[in-house]
Amino acid sequence: MDETPVVAVEIPQVGDDRHKNWAKVVHSVDPDKSSGWAFIGDFIATGGIQDVPAGSVVLVYGERGSRSNPRSEAKVYVVNPDSTLSEHGQAKGRAWARTLRDPVEELLKDDLPTHRGWQPDLLGFTDHALAEELVRRGWTVQEPEES
Repeated sequence: MDETPVVAVEIPQVGDDRHKNWAKVVHSVDPDKSSGWAFIGDFIATGGIQDVPAGSVVLVYGERGSRSNPRSEAKVYVVNPDSTLSEHGQAKGRAWARTLRDPVEELLKDDLPTHRGWQPDLLGFTDHALAEELVRRGWTVQEPEES
C-alpha cells in the first residue's frame, strides 16, 4: 500500500495560452529518446490546482513567441508535502528535452523521503515510544514477530 500523501498543488503554466502547454507527473525516463516522449507519466492540467503525490517529479512544458516561430520552454519541479513546488531545472529551445532528461532521471532515482524533503516527523521516534502513544490513545498494539 502506497502511503505517500497526496497534496493539492498549483501547477504553473509555462509559455502562453496561444501555444502548446502541458504538464506531466513523470514516473520514468526512456534514456533512448531525446524528445518529450522520453518522459513517461501521467498528464495533468496546467494553470490550476491538481492533486499530486508529495515527492512527485512534475515536468511543465510550454511555448511562447509568434505562432510561426514558437520557442519551447520547460521546467522540472518536485512536489513538496506542504503543497509547494521546488524547481529543479529548466531548459529552453529545441534541445529542452535532452537537456532535462538526465536531471529528471536522477531525481527519480533518489529516495523519496530523503531527497525530496519528505521525512515524516514520526521517523524521529523509537518504535517503543510510538507504541506507548498509540496505547495511550486506545489502540491495541502488538510487537512484530522476529524474522
